[in-house]
Amino acid sequence: MKKILIIDDDQNIAELLSLYLQKEGYETKEVYSGIAGIEAFNSYNPNLVLLDLMLPELDGYDVCKEIRKISKVPVIMLTAKGDVFDKVLGLELGADDYIAKPFDPKELIARVKAVLRRTTALPPENLANRIELENLIIDKNNYSIVYNDETLELPPKEFELFYFLASNQRQVFTREQLLEKIWSYDFMGDTRTVDVHIKRLRDKFKGEKSWEIKTVWGVGYKLERSY
Repeated sequence: MKKILIIDDDQNIAELLSLYLQKEGYETKEVYSGIAGIEAFNSYNPNLVLLDLMLPELDGYDVCKEIRKISKVPVIMLTAKGDVFDKVLGLELGADDYIAKPFDPKELIARVKAVLRRTTALPPENLANRIELENLIIDKNNYSIVYNDETLELPPKEFELFYFLASNQRQVFTREQLLEKIWSYDFMGDTRTVDVHIKRLRDKFKGEKSWEIKTVWGVGYKLERSY
């Protein structure tokens, strides 16, 4: 049984989330502050975290940062804030998804299932999960990237997006296709989520000898060697 940790200062919402998730067969634990959330994460060992941003003692951004220091367990941010800045910041800190309140319970369950399906379906260690290109090594076994002899640290979603593009060099994918491939379901939102991740990746892959994510105007993105 998959375990889901719910960190939300609104006890009514936390209990409602637990009810929906338990009906789907998940085990849940609820805590109501940032510090309690970190303590529960360490003791409960959840398979996924539903994390509110507006928390007492320690906000959701800081909780996410603390989790990412020690774990790649997926985090879905859940908050009343809905503007682009908050979404971008959450994604940059390593969140796997972002849902604004009020939310549709069916959408929430779909996203939880999709994130768990993606993160628990990782293949066993073998060479098929390792891509070696000129001045670039991408290893899905341990989610590592070595670029120009330097190790890059990428959040899970950025890694998976780059790995997918590198596995299909020079092939163009639309934003909708990338959402489906990486997020594993109909995102039910705007495609700026892809743009945010692409921008972050572009900032990290720079230099004279570079692999570049190119925009094909009116279509989408592709990965190519730039000279």
